Amino acid sequence: MPLSLFWSKALRSAMVAAGHGLPVFPLAPNKLPALRSPHPGELCRGECGLLGHGVHDASADPDRVHHLFKSAPRATGYGIACGAPSAWVVGVDLDRKNGVDGVAALEGLAIRHAFTLTTTVTVLTPSSGLHLYYATPAGTVVPNSASRIGPGIDIRGAGGYLVGPGSWTPKGVYEAISDPHVGIEPVPATLLDLATAEERKTPRPAAVPEPRDGTAGGDALVRFVLEAPDGELNNRLFWAACRAFEQHQDGEGIAAELLRAACDKGHPERGAARTIDSAKTRAGRSVR
Repeated sequence: MPLSLFWSKALRSAMVAAGHGLPVFPLAPNKLPALRSPHPGELCRGECGLLGHGVHDASADPDRVHHLFKSAPRATGYGIACGAPSAWVVGVDLDRKNGVDGVAALEGLAIRHAFTLTTTVTVLTPSSGLHLYYATPAGTVVPNSASRIGPGIDIRGAGGYLVGPGSWTPKGVYEAISDPHVGIEPVPATLLDLATAEERKTPRPAAVPEPRDGTAGGDALVRFVLEAPDGELNNRLFWAACRAFEQHQDGEGIAAELLRAACDKGHPERGAARTIDSAKTRAGRSVR
């Protein structure tokens, strides 16, 4: 099927989501933003007025959505921005792959913490995982996390996004499976508490291969992030950024490349930038 047909379907589906007040933006077949950044490596979130800032381009305005898709003719899907002040939606991304079952993990979490998983808008992913959409109280900032509250349970909050239903990827189509009359329901209070709780430990891989000479070049650090296995991206980003600031004069430049690499791997930009800032603070303490 020609990509133009996938583009048309993605646009129609995105317009439906926008009609429900959800901010959307075009995605490429690899599920990354379809519009390239006008200044790679910088932390601009769209203040420049140009397109190409990923989730920060998202809008529910029909004219804006049309403009975004016309600027991205190779888009085959769309992202729904989470944690946006216009919608206050949090996404629960339940993975089922590599021996991990996020659906079962969430059900187990609900049993252990005695809360009910409210029926809400649900999307089936090509890997048989699920995306659950929940509404959060206005003003609640939910951080992004990967397998922090449970194996295979990723939280998409401020600066994050979910691939919208109707999107096409080489692995398959994202399909809404909830009753059409079901809306986005409020997030269970206990689940919200778990998602917003601060991590008790500084993120760091359990075992990191230290270079023999005690240092790692910028290219090696970027490659280390790009080769991160599922569930280890944020940990590897933190470790690599610490090494960049501790061992290199051009720590800021390498950090910018690490940010780009993490975003290319699917890490929400805001969360990646926060991880790098934490690494910079830690590195600053260690070199005093």
